[in-house]
Amino acid sequence: MGKQRRQFTEEFKKDAVRMMRGRGSRTVAEVADDLGIVPNLLHRWAQKFDRDVVAKRNAEGETLDQEVRRLRKEVEQLRVEKAILKKAAAFFARDSE
Repeated sequence: MGKQRRQFTEEFKKDAVRMMRGRGSRTVAEVADDLGIVPNLLHRWAQKFDRDVVAKRNAEGETLDQEVRRLRKEVEQLRVEKAILKKAAAFFARDSE
């Protein structure tokens, strides 16, 4: 008898990709091993979900150029927020001494 392929639900795949991306100090191989799958499969699922997100945005009318502009603006905003948080952390660290 041949080996039957396992079927995974979309929810399982999404949760697996979330675990992979938020793994902290764990490697992709460790996450995949915990789930009983090979790391390559986990990477393929992540790529598929990334492509699906881009396709959904493009279907909603956002062109690639618009997406790049939006993401650059978002990165700049995150840099500003990070700088503010650094200053606040330094202020409170100095204040508690």
